[in-house]
Amino acid sequence: MPVIETSGLTKKYGEFLALDRLNLKVDEGEVLGLLGPNGAGKTTTLLMLTTLLKPTAGTARVNGFDIIKEPGKVRQSIGIVFQDPSSDDILTGYENLKLHGMLYSMPPALRERRIGEVLELVELSDRKDSRVRQYSGGMRRRLELARGLMHHPRILFLDEPTLGLDPQSREYIWGYIHNLARQEKVTVIITSHYMEEVDRLCTRLAIIDEGAVVALDTPANLKRVIGGDVVSLRLRRNRDGMFSHLDFVRKAETKGGMTYLTVVNASERLPEILRAAGMDAVSVEVHSPTLNDVFFHYTGKEIREGSGEGSWGERSITYSGKR
Repeated sequence: MPVIETSGLTKKYGEFLALDRLNLKVDEGEVLGLLGPNGAGKTTTLLMLTTLLKPTAGTARVNGFDIIKEPGKVRQSIGIVFQDPSSDDILTGYENLKLHGMLYSMPPALRERRIGEVLELVELSDRKDSRVRQYSGGMRRRLELARGLMHHPRILFLDEPTLGLDPQSREYIWGYIHNLARQEKVTVIITSHYMEEVDRLCTRLAIIDEGAVVALDTPANLKRVIGGDVVSLRLRRNRDGMFSHLDFVRKAETKGGMTYLTVVNASERLPEILRAAGMDAVSVEVHSPTLNDVFFHYTGKEIREGSGEGSWGERSITYSGKR
């Protein structure tokens, strides 16, 4: 039985369709990523699954409980780390966790034991008596992750958990999430528009655009759909059929002043591509398929963030010059 199952889950705000008939099944221990730009429907999905927002139509079951009929039981089963900081900064880290345990009616002995365990997990034991206002952004996010885990949830919802954090803090958070899913079988639902984050963490990835899931698979399988390397060209003039005679070019698209070619063994074919472009080539970049390419493939849009496209071992070759 899936830990999370949605059936026709829909949300409308007036005439605006924020989420369109989402049908989804998530198994125990999965890390499912919801990838899409702001306004795609990612946070709306989380708000409904966590009972903070009622659907317009459809329903969902979380840990076997109906989100509409049994919201209290759903909330007992889940932990949440919100996109915006939500810990009380005039309290200490310890006091924030104690308050959370009291709100969940945890017995005092269990509450104290869990406070010690989660503080150790996120490496904040030595700062438990410091006020949260004295924490760095990364420390505060780690405390909120600890708070979300206090009551042993089966499912953890993370809404842009590393937004605005420095690279070192993001690495910390990624490590915790990976270990939770692998060692404690916690199911994790994470929203993000950081490509390398979902590529590294997620066992499966749902690409959401304009309220609908347009693709759902493992990151590796999604990138395999591209069917070759991607060559990005900036041209002075894009002539019709410029690359049509090249049989190794599987696909050619133009978007936002750039031409994108899907090419087999692109680095070896680069001289032929440049000859075909001639004097019109201003710059060219070759890279292995990324999730940005996948997103473009399914939506015709880019979701590129300046924070590390090409990370995690992706090959990139760039040429730029005047002719």
